Amino acid sequence: MNEGGRRIQIVVNPSAGRVRGSTLARIRTGFERAGAQVVLTECGPGLPVTIADDISHVCVVGGDGTIRHVAAAMLAAERDLPLSIYPAGTVNLAHRELRSPLDPDRYAAYALESRERPRHHALRVGPALCLSCASVGPDSQAVAAVSPRLKRRIGRLAYGVAFFQVLLNWPRKPIRLAWEAGELTCEAVYVAKGRFFAGPWSFAPEADRTRPIMHVVALRTARRRDVVRFAWALLRGRCPSDAANLVAFSCTDLSVEADDPLPVQVDGDAEAVLPVRMTIEPISFSVC
Repeated sequence: MNEGGRRIQIVVNPSAGRVRGSTLARIRTGFERAGAQVVLTECGPGLPVTIADDISHVCVVGGDGTIRHVAAAMLAAERDLPLSIYPAGTVNLAHRELRSPLDPDRYAAYALESRERPRHHALRVGPALCLSCASVGPDSQAVAAVSPRLKRRIGRLAYGVAFFQVLLNWPRKPIRLAWEAGELTCEAVYVAKGRFFAGPWSFAPEADRTRPIMHVVALRTARRRDVVRFAWALLRGRCPSDAANLVAFSCTDLSVEADDPLPVQVDGDAEAVLPVRMTIEPISFSVC
């Protein structure tokens, strides 16, 4: 297939846990072999994302945080470009929605295939863009406490260490939710834009990134046993169904408030503090 004349911007976060120079080189060679000109851009702490001129396709080599920042830059620049993802992060929630090959030599050919690409409707969480999930409660407290240095060393196990620290001083704060159809006070809230949460698990398997809607699960109380019951259902591949304590609904506009500035987890990172408003991003983008 002749893809000559294309300019591909590869955006890579060199601090992401699984970015290897040899892998990046093979992806770049694959694009060039397909006749594309490659523009390589690094991003990360202190390196904001800028979408280059005359680009026909953006490829992200990184984790969920890098993907989120690149997508936000594309939306801010009003550049409707295909976005392809090669996973190189800790959990890679956004990539779990896709079927792209992990073999770097086959990846470029797949990314450049001519086909109908699904449009992703992202979620805006305060100032941050969310592609997969957001939450407020004990898990967001743990995410906020994760050591970046430890995360680079041991990957997702760093979240387990942080959660153990939260166990020592279990936070139970009332959280007020308001959406188009109602209001609720709870102690933990989980919002799904994609199907996956914290890995291969799901609390809203019906969530669809291609639909302009969010799925919400709220725990009226978030005692240790409530959170353990919720987590155990996820680990067993079952949708949590504690009818007495769990409230599930879908909406397009959600207000989340509390008396304390609780951290908000967005795609595995602490990206905001309460209060926040969560809304569906009005502009979608194509992802492969």
